[in-house]
Amino acid sequence: MSREGLEEALSILVIDQPELWAVLSVETAGSGYLPDRRPRILFERHVFRRKTQERYDNQYPDLSNRQPGGYLLGSREYDRLKAAILLDRTAALSATSWGLGQVRGFNAVLAGFSDNAMVQEMVDSENTQLMAMATWINRRCIAGSLRAHRCAEFAKAYNGHGYHKNQYETRLAASYETVKVGPFPDLTVCAIQSYLVHLGYSPGSIDGILGLIRSALQEYQIKKGLPATSQSTIALARRLEGELTADA
Repeated sequence: MSREGLEEALSILVIDQPELWAVLSVETAGSGYLPDRRPRILFERHVFRRKTQERYDNQYPDLSNRQPGGYLLGSREYDRLKAAILLDRTAALSATSWGLGQVRGFNAVLAGFSDNAMVQEMVDSENTQLMAMATWINRRCIAGSLRAHRCAEFAKAYNGHGYHKNQYETRLAASYETVKVGPFPDLTVCAIQSYLVHLGYSPGSIDGILGLIRSALQEYQIKKGLPATSQSTIALARRLEGELTADA
């Protein structure tokens, strides 16, 4: 995520950073990608059921079920998605929540995409993931709830009718109270944390805060024959990004 991407999302929603970071914290802890560089996803079996007119309920209850849930989390969600694609590709992609804001596939148009473009766009960048979330919230006219800290109202619109069971509104309010006192996540640190994870290091949570990242940075710098400063700089972020690009 870049500063420009963050500012554009804040401008669309007319909110401040604490409100935005609170939502991202609840949805994906502020990171749109898995360590293997695929977007974070959740496969929603109750949505797949609806999209396929319940015809797979009996044979594939783990993929098509009246009850939400059954999540395997992390990369194992792609196993569920792949299995569902073999049954109905369009329904499977529609029933998957994507990226930073976990925007569901069936909301592609409301999120600013053509039906067939959303998945590839989610793969491309966190800025695009963030913009999808902001566009969807804006077009659903629920930014006001977030702006006014009406957490239950926002949670119901954003997370669905089961929001209270998931304690979404409680977690959102708690996250906001934590974030608002600052400091806000440092985007350069976030980027370096993400790149280190993708390169196989362990910098801790991708939270934009200097912490475990120092030891991971030192490990990286020593391995590359660099001065072991443990400093998070833009130049270092670009170097790490370049290594990832070369490996792609």
